[in-house]
Amino acid sequence: MRLHGYFRSSAAYRVRIALNLKGVRVTHQARHLRRGEQRDARYLALNPQGLVPALEFDDGRVLTQSLAIIEWLDETYPNPPLLPPEPLQRARVRAFALVLACDVHPVQNLKVLDRLRDLGHGDDTVTAWAAWANSAGLAACERLVASEPGPFCFGPSPTLADVCLIPQLGNARRFKVDVTRYPRLLTAEAAALALPAFSTAAPEHQTDRE
Repeated sequence: MRLHGYFRSSAAYRVRIALNLKGVRVTHQARHLRRGEQRDARYLALNPQGLVPALEFDDGRVLTQSLAIIEWLDETYPNPPLLPPEPLQRARVRAFALVLACDVHPVQNLKVLDRLRDLGHGDDTVTAWAAWANSAGLAACERLVASEPGPFCFGPSPTLADVCLIPQLGNARRFKVDVTRYPRLLTAEAAALALPAFSTAAPEHQTDRE
């Protein structure tokens, strides 16, 4: 399999973490987002959205959207599981992940920020927008797991929630958010980054890093 991604893409970062947790090896194909390589005609034939990540199979089939890829991985390689066995708790883990993947990340990603610049907003305004989106989402997530046992978001093992949280905290820091306001999330982050599956997936350890 080949994973099309970009070192700084938090969506691709999620998939790298999941692949590492599952012990699944893939070939990594960098798509430089700031150079527009995601809009290359050959890549658009794989992913018409022109976004990363995309997981390409040897037979030509393609999966897009990070959470869809991760859920496929979890169903195909069930150990270790990324979702709890109990239905209600499984739904709560998904809800936490969706706050970040659907409500926070899309409104502060490169595509949206570039559009804001195109509309005449300066860099300070654009950065403030991204910081606001991250702060609002992380504050909600802090409350969602406030009473959950640690050290991870939902107990003693990493779940889909942690897979989505770690990249988003990285984004928040990049936009100068004071993440010390979210101590429960930082506890989960510390536990996650102690695992090679998380630490080696970080942007600074990718071959296309800048």
